[in-house]
Parts: sequence; structure tokens; C-alpha cells
Amino acid sequence: MPSAKRAGPTLGRRAPAPVVIHSAPLVLPVCVDPVRDGAVVTRGDRVLRVGSRTEALSSYPAAREVRWRGMIVAGLIDARSGASLSPPGVTARAGVVSDLADLAGLPGISYVEVTSGSEEEWEDDERDAVITAIREVDRPCAVGIAAHTRDPQVLEDVAVLARTFGLRLLVDLDRNSPAALDEARVLGPLCHVACARPLDPGERKLLRLRRTVVALCPPEPPKAGDVPGYSPADDVLVSSPRDDGAASPAGDVLALLDEGNVLALGTGGGAAAGARSPLSVAGAIRRQARELGLRPRGLDRRLVEAATLGGARALGMDRGKGRIGTLAPGARADFAVFDARGRYPYAALLVGPPCLGTVVGGVVTGRQA
Repeated sequence: MPSAKRAGPTLGRRAPAPVVIHSAPLVLPVCVDPVRDGAVVTRGDRVLRVGSRTEALSSYPAAREVRWRGMIVAGLIDARSGASLSPPGVTARAGVVSDLADLAGLPGISYVEVTSGSEEEWEDDERDAVITAIREVDRPCAVGIAAHTRDPQVLEDVAVLARTFGLRLLVDLDRNSPAALDEARVLGPLCHVACARPLDPGERKLLRLRRTVVALCPPEPPKAGDVPGYSPADDVLVSSPRDDGAASPAGDVLALLDEGNVLALGTGGGAAAGARSPLSVAGAIRRQARELGLRPRGLDRRLVEAATLGGARALGMDRGKGRIGTLAPGARADFAVFDARGRYPYAALLVGPPCLGTVVGGVVTGRQA
């Protein structure tokens, strides 16, 4: 007679992570409409379910509930960050680094900076250093290359290097035009561009055809004393007038959105970047649009999407298991909680409400009472 099997945990197998229900008066999954009196059900670093709080409590009666006031929204994604620390609410970023250890600890992609001014400098020194840095990283998918060079031969070789290693690319349009980048075969769905200047219709079309995400970033702020009455909060989007009369950054953003370009938001690499978040950039665009009397339908929602899902698309992390930028079953449990409420949730987010807590991979950080 076969011996009876003993019940109990298998030796060496980890017990499943506990189920946690994060609930709030409002949940913004981004990928679907807002949920009133909603909940995000998590297990470990993944989302199990998003829906009403009543259904979540009924389906998972033994789960621990974390009750938040205000609004749960998919985590903010900084599509071009140079700051060493991220502001509350940011759960992933595209960080430009000279040393890959500089931005360890936060999900996203660390982009190794390439600054060679000539092909000789690139071949003699920086190329081997970049390849060595890439090979030494434990998680290759979390590494990219930031092509901060104007030399066309270096750009072309960087593009080949990225394709060889399966890396993503990040380039700044203040250094190279979209046409020059396209000629070097840098543009494409594996690349996103950081942009702090107006784009003409031809540039927008080229980026759209190449399926390259545009990460709108604030320009470098003026130095203290250069502009009377200057405040860092006012520098989020400042641009010079264009020949066609579209002098406002808000008008450029609307053109990008209306024409079908995928938009992300970044904080840039300036000294004030650490004080900004993608949501503050979105809020500045909204304010400027209203000052100009522009109230396009759905703008608030599209700006919040740019600060979340748009950033995920820039990093190539918007699909599959563990995706970011949205809250849905299988997504990574990354979200932020803001003390925002009201009839129009997207508008409430864009007026700068305080962040009550950030959840990265299911772990609560920076929670306030």
C-alpha cells in the first residue's frame, strides 16, 4: 500500500506573498476610466485586480486593507531624469548617468552617457568603457545609451551598438535635429527623444513615422538674478517664439497630441530637476494652455497619460507582465497616492496636490499620515 503523503509546505518553497488591498475614494488606472470608491489588489510586486472596493473586499476576505484618502493613480514616470533623487510619486525613470551605480534602486532604465566629440575619441577611449559598463550590469534590460554627441559617425556607431546589445536609446533634440538622427539610424521604436524646444511640422511627422516617443522636458532654467522675479516653479516650459506664430509650449504640445505623436514628460537634467515631477510639468502645460484660452477636449486626461503611460512607452515598459504606467492585472504594483478629490479627477491631479505616499513594486515608501 502506498504511503500517505504528508500535508504541509514543500521544503524550500517560498510561501506566496500576502494579498494587500489598497483602497481610496478614487482610483485612476490610466488605461481605463476612473473608479469611484475603488481598490488596487496586489500580491508581492504585481497587481491582481483593479475595481470597486466592495468587490475587492468580498473576493479577498482575508486580505489586509490599506485605506488611503484622496486618489490612487498609476506611478509617474520621468522620461528624462538627471536628478539623484526622485520626487514623491515617481516610480520609474530614464536616468542619464556616467556611472551605472548612480541611479540604482529605482525601476526604469539607466542610460550610459556618450559624449565623445569625435570618432577618434570614441574609438580610443569611450567605446570600450561603455561596452564594459554594459557587460558588467546584472540586468541588461535596465540599461540604455544616452547619445549626447553631435558627431555623426559616433551617433551611427552608437546606434549599431544599441541594436547589437538590444539596448534602448535616448537622445536630446537640443544637440541634434531629428533629420540628423534619422540619417544616423538612431530614431525608431527603441529610441525616445528628450525635447526642450519647439518642433516644426516636418520634425513632428518624422518622429511620428519612426514611432519615436517625444519626452517633453523643461529647458535649463536661467541663473538666479538673470530674470527679475524668477521662480523655479515658473521655468517648467519656456520657449522662444516660432516663425509661424506658435510661441507657446502649450501650443506645441497640442500639435504633438493632435497629430498623433506619443508624448512623455521628463524633468530634464538641470539643477532644478529634482524639484520637479512629470506631474508638475503637465500642470504647467495646462496652466499655459488656459492662459491662452485653449481648452481642448480631454487635455487633462492626455497630460496625465503622458506623465504615466507615455513614460512607460518611452522606456519600452508598457506591455507584458510587469508593465508600468497603468494599473491592471499583471502590471507592476507601482502607484502614487495624492490628496486630490473632486468631480474632475484629472484636473484635480494637475493643480499640484500633495503626494501622500508612493508604492514601488508593492512596497509603500514615503507614506504620510
